[in-house]
Amino acid sequence: MRKIKIKSISIAILSIALLIGSCTEDILEEETRGVFTPDFFQTELGVEGGLTYLYEHLRYLYGQAYYYNSLETGTDEYAFAQSADNNFKDADLSGEGQIIPDTYTTSIAWNTCFPAINTASGIIENAAAVGLDDSVIAEARFFRAFYYFLLVQTYGGVPLDLGSGELAFNNSAVRASVRNTVPEVYTKAIFPDLIDAVNNLPDSPRLTGSATKNVARLHLAKAYLTYAWWLENPNNIPTYPDTNRTDPDGNGASYYYQQAYNLAVEGIDNPGPYKLLDYFYDVHEGSNDRHSEMMLYADRTEESEIYNEASLGWSSTDNSANTAAWMVTSNYTSISVDGTSAVLREAAQSYGRPWTRMAPTINVFEETFAEKELDSRYDGTFVTSYRGNWNKGGNTTPTLTAANGMQIAPGDAVITFLDEYDSSVDYSVNGGNLGGGEVAGRSDYVINLNEINRRFYPGLWKIGTYRTDHDVETELGSPNGAITRPFPIAKFSEFYLVAAEAAVKGASGSYTARDLINVIRARAGKWRFDNGEQVERIEDNSAALVAATPSVIDIDYVLAERSREYFGEGIRWFDLVRTQKWAEYAASYEIAGNDASDHSPVTTTRTIQAYHYLRPIPQSQIDGLDMTEAEKTAYQNPGY
Repeated sequence: MRKIKIKSISIAILSIALLIGSCTEDILEEETRGVFTPDFFQTELGVEGGLTYLYEHLRYLYGQAYYYNSLETGTDEYAFAQSADNNFKDADLSGEGQIIPDTYTTSIAWNTCFPAINTASGIIENAAAVGLDDSVIAEARFFRAFYYFLLVQTYGGVPLDLGSGELAFNNSAVRASVRNTVPEVYTKAIFPDLIDAVNNLPDSPRLTGSATKNVARLHLAKAYLTYAWWLENPNNIPTYPDTNRTDPDGNGASYYYQQAYNLAVEGIDNPGPYKLLDYFYDVHEGSNDRHSEMMLYADRTEESEIYNEASLGWSSTDNSANTAAWMVTSNYTSISVDGTSAVLREAAQSYGRPWTRMAPTINVFEETFAEKELDSRYDGTFVTSYRGNWNKGGNTTPTLTAANGMQIAPGDAVITFLDEYDSSVDYSVNGGNLGGGEVAGRSDYVINLNEINRRFYPGLWKIGTYRTDHDVETELGSPNGAITRPFPIAKFSEFYLVAAEAAVKGASGSYTARDLINVIRARAGKWRFDNGEQVERIEDNSAALVAATPSVIDIDYVLAERSREYFGEGIRWFDLVRTQKWAEYAASYEIAGNDASDHSPVTTTRTIQAYHYLRPIPQSQIDGLDMTEAEKTAYQNPGY
């Protein structure tokens, strides 16, 4: 996070209609402001404060549990779990809830992005008076485009005029609004701002985690790619506001696919300070956060609750707290072995605070991660074994009697999800109180991955809790405090997959889609640690994975690779909506029921209609408009 000499700036950013967003930000040192105004932006302090706000504001989306839910539940990656409330059942679209204008989770982007956009516009309009370098103003341009890109993907066309003219800073509440069309949002706002950012941002970040030329390149490439799909519209998904699928500059989809490819390859060939790490495991290992593959992230800290903006001891799940991993963590603390709670809640990457709100589907393990032995990404994504830690809770019992009457000690696996199906698993023992079974010769209870249920399933290791503010060898730490790790937004690896997708859609250049995909797959074949077994594993399966790549890459293979690489990182809904594959991929899923002992999966169907490809405009926004009922109805996306 950017640190500057400001203390306790309370920011009230005025947006369209009654969307008057406010949040309190404590940064460092000295002046209190009630509101950002144009004259304040004409000071260096004001510009720095505004830029800090734009980085800080990422926390209200990335790691925020309910926004995370809106981008994962209902896709081919996650379904609602045993403890889900309507926030999760609504998103699942499987008959136990539905998305309506009052749905909280789908309103978060709307209510979060506009205040940031308005702040960015204030900086852009006024920073020149301060005499700041164009590279600093380019950061604001990047963020204005960044947030508009999120909005247009989520809601369709959105307003460029927040009350004072298109892309102008607004500091007065207004009660009227007009939505621009999708092409207008891209060609008037997103593309120009990102092109400026590419031209004027530095190659290396001026501060740790700040925007750079390649951060802007990646987002411009993704915007070109998404707009190209929108122009092509292969499955006739409706847009709103209604408009012809034509580009104002007369370019077709193929032009923008090529632009996306060119930008992504330019990023690969000019990496600056970024690179692919040698091992997929290292991309997500908690002690290695903020590394050279991570280009943009929503940062947190365990050093201070003030700067973390969330409790380090007992946190709620709203606002800026990073609690996303809690939603996908099942209640492993129910494991009782030999009359003892064998696996206690711990502030460690494989554990954390269990909410059991979202469950990966069986399809994930049978299809997306079918290859588990050569490809390290399954092992580097999930928690596949829960291990005894009762000693850290003060229980000095040296061993417990577990499966098959065998003894286990702290650190041994208590319950394990099997990489390969084993027909000999005997579930009648109801092992570990979480429905685990026994296999001859094993001291841990086991569950086949094609027999998981909504109550107990592999957790998401890659974004799990990691803290160092306790003795990790002897203490449980504070697992109920908000997660203090940065939440990933953009990685260098995505250049390869964006370029590959564009190549599949007809773009050409120095690398084929297979070339690009195989860079990612070759890295996936390299192991240095086995997460499931918790042992060193030095192994290179790159050649085998590269050889297994199809000779002809199609969009389905690209999407499969994207899920293997970015599973559970809050981008899957965007991937499926962009490519118009959502209804095809997520129309049904398999999982067993809510009981721990239920290992009989059933198929659940979803009703994903064409209008669901856009989220509803929040009802609070509609209600606040000073417009006729007919105009309000026209403002809302069809179907809602």
